[in-house]
Amino acid sequence: MQFTPLLSLFGNLEQLDTIRLNFNQESVNLMNIAIAFIMFGVALSIKPQHFKILVFNPKPVLLGVIAQYMALPALTYLLVIILRPSTSVALGMILVSACPGGNVSNLISSISKSNITLSVSLTAITTVMSLFMTPFNFAFWGGLYAKHSPLLVPISIDPAEMFRTVFLILGIPVLLGMFVGMKFPKFTRKVDKPVQAASIIFFVGFIVAALAGNFNLFLRYIHLIFFLVLIHNGLAFLSGYLLPKSLKVSEVNCRTISIETGIQNSGLGLALIFNPRIFPPELHLGGMAFIAAWWGIWHIVAGLLLAFYWRRRSLEPAVLPR
Repeated sequence: MQFTPLLSLFGNLEQLDTIRLNFNQESVNLMNIAIAFIMFGVALSIKPQHFKILVFNPKPVLLGVIAQYMALPALTYLLVIILRPSTSVALGMILVSACPGGNVSNLISSISKSNITLSVSLTAITTVMSLFMTPFNFAFWGGLYAKHSPLLVPISIDPAEMFRTVFLILGIPVLLGMFVGMKFPKFTRKVDKPVQAASIIFFVGFIVAALAGNFNLFLRYIHLIFFLVLIHNGLAFLSGYLLPKSLKVSEVNCRTISIETGIQNSGLGLALIFNPRIFPPELHLGGMAFIAAWWGIWHIVAGLLLAFYWRRRSLEPAVLPR
């Protein structure tokens, strides 16, 4: 079945393929520091006994993983079939959907007064699972979309490097934050809100700096993919909310799973795209890179808007939310 390319109204997406974005190792290092600081602030209010709830109530965790690694990639495939963007852009969307949840989702969940323990657990679980689920989903769904595309090449992620990165930016800050929170409760109560505020300022500052480095390119080409990313990201938030909601999961956990599904680790996507051992430099990957880069900016904006909206809508207290 043939579909009219709906995105042709905004211009030829293939012109994105020759773009080279300004990202370097220093930017990646700064991003990791920002995420680590955010994780430390979020973990201040987490206690080990919180995780016992997840052990005895695994349903939200399982649904969060399903929303992340099954529902979102499948819906993304349907979206690119309907909208028919350029091959590079389509594969960029599929790659982003194959990535694990982003670490900033824990901050978004905290702001929205969602289940932070569930958020941290899902981020950790999906990040570890990304060792095999990210390559599998990209190869499977990308293969269905573009079996004969020269851009479709196998992804191989170094497990040792992935573990090191996860441990540095997620494991150490969370363990340190939990230790400080339990060991110094009075101090924690005083600094908890200031640290969260500083986390937001720090992270937004990084995003602004990253945008400034590619400002001219974004101004010139953003109209081509703005609504595409908006629709794709909105679909991620919506599917992450409706899937558990349809299975009678509590509102607070539906919100958490929605945030985990809508906030993707697009930084991992960029790292894969810019890795010459995964995608050879001679391939035209500008469309993929532009999708991943703009998603990394937009999902924070959308996530914060959603978080402040939910924050104003009270939740009924529950002893053991499902």
